[in-house]
Amino acid sequence: MSPQHPPRGSIAVVLGTRPEIIKLGHVIRLLGDATSIVHTGQHYDASLSSDFFDAFQLPAPDHQLGVGGGSRGAQIGSALQALDELFLKTEPAAVIVQGDTNSAVAGALAANARGIPLVHVEAGLRSFDRRMPEEHNRVIADHLADLLCAPTATSRSNLLAEGISEERIVITGNTVVEAVTSLLPDASVRRSLLAEFNLEPGEFILSTFHRPENVDDLHTLRTILDELARLPKPVVLPLHPRTAARAGRDLATSKLLGQLRVVEPLPYPAFLGLSAESAMMISDSGGVQEEASVLKRPVLVVRRSTERPEVIGTFAERVEVGPDMGTTALAWLADLPALHEKLGAIASPYGDGTASKRTVDAILELLADSGV
Repeated sequence: MSPQHPPRGSIAVVLGTRPEIIKLGHVIRLLGDATSIVHTGQHYDASLSSDFFDAFQLPAPDHQLGVGGGSRGAQIGSALQALDELFLKTEPAAVIVQGDTNSAVAGALAANARGIPLVHVEAGLRSFDRRMPEEHNRVIADHLADLLCAPTATSRSNLLAEGISEERIVITGNTVVEAVTSLLPDASVRRSLLAEFNLEPGEFILSTFHRPENVDDLHTLRTILDELARLPKPVVLPLHPRTAARAGRDLATSKLLGQLRVVEPLPYPAFLGLSAESAMMISDSGGVQEEASVLKRPVLVVRRSTERPEVIGTFAERVEVGPDMGTTALAWLADLPALHEKLGAIASPYGDGTASKRTVDAILELLADSGV
């Protein structure tokens, strides 16, 4: 007998950023009215938050905490206090968090403090780079979770190596697969997108940068923009608010941006459409690394480390900021049709598009064992 559907609003889904909405969208839809969506407000720009609720046709959040900007400690502290008060009032049967954000670690701590079963979606990712705040967030969430939904066997191995019991772990695949396949625009819409941005298929590079290691230091940011501007194809750069704020305070950086095709942050379906039609991508985004494996496009990962080793050597290569960016990109562009053909024959390491259902099944089993 399958587990009974949980009562209305009994599962608190804590999120606050674009990636969390993307990764949890189908989980929320499958759980339906059993969920109570709690938006911390970590991303408060509409282009990074509410637009993504619309894309997944999700209901508006049931609770808005309004944490907003501020330091990592301030965000976590404010969200933790607000969640603790909310959970005291609402007494959820379980709490779901995703990934490695400040919202995720606050949700994990709040659930643990109230003795509420905790589900961590996308558990077990490790960069083994303690300089990354996200690494600390994900480790804390993993060790507090009662159910760890690991996307790959590599993630599971990471958890076991840290002493987390096998009984708490389930390999689900990554929910990004169904997010991409369900929201990727069809060929006619992609043609319209290309026309809107005056682009030719396979004749442009799509790039995103937002991580502190790349955008907070002006010399590093200038180096990245200079390397992008030197490439022989147009570079489309949806400008993250963090990057825009930093660049706007420096004339030299603003001039470098002028050499690229800078656009506003894109709705998720539009971003996927351009990704699928691009020659390649250059990014510091973890999500883009995963999406590339579904869209069969190469991505140059400009970071000191990555928590997604499954795509390195196939869909992705990691480089440091500097000349290696241009060298690797030019090598790919020199034989692009063969590269695209090769990637088209490689399966995504993140599963077959059933991760959300596997995740929900595991959550329902956890609740059934808890008597819900």
